[in-house]
Amino acid sequence: MALHVAIDGPAASGKTTVARTLARRLSVPYLDTGAMYRALAWRALETGTQPADEAALMRLLTREPIEALPSHADGSAFCITIGGRDPGAALYGPDVSAAVSAVAAHPNVRRAMVERQREIAAAGPVVMAGRDIGTIVLPAAPFKFFLTASLDERVARRAAELAAARQAVDIVELRRNLERRDRLDATRAVAPLRAAPDAVQIDSTGRSAAEVLALMLELVGQEAHR
Repeated sequence: MALHVAIDGPAASGKTTVARTLARRLSVPYLDTGAMYRALAWRALETGTQPADEAALMRLLTREPIEALPSHADGSAFCITIGGRDPGAALYGPDVSAAVSAVAAHPNVRRAMVERQREIAAAGPVVMAGRDIGTIVLPAAPFKFFLTASLDERVARRAAELAAARQAVDIVELRRNLERRDRLDATRAVAPLRAAPDAVQIDSTGRSAAEVLALMLELVGQEAHR
């Protein structure tokens, strides 16, 4: 069985940082599935497509398909492009963050994304991070983790990320956006955010990324050598 690791959790729970580093340590590719939805949200905003208009989003996705390509800058990760364009840091701008949950809630959008994600997993080992990897995309993955963290910690982490990217930080608005995204992700009709029954749940509040990584490596190593 291929080495598939599923890492799920809410926004700013630390899953992206840990997943990327875990993939490097395991020498397997890393895919941030959330970046695929963000790419569609980014292009929708660019083209004036309403995030609530599923039919228009699907037409956009058909016209400008999303691809996950090996990254030249980081051989362990996939680069997400839409219509052949790499959005880069724009994927994590506040406008995209505000729109992505609405985009990701559409059944047909999710179906198209999941199909592509499963194709990637079928090609070989991968560490995938997202919100429905362990429950929908790779339910048979041998290793599943669900990361959580307190809202205060997640707000602080996202604020630090934005500051590092030289973007303006409004803590009140940031907290409001994270709360809204948590609510939308957890209550959407299709593939809501939740831990798979057999996922190892890790609360990363007060823990460094290195501590969480060490725990994951220990668990993956123990199982892989049984």
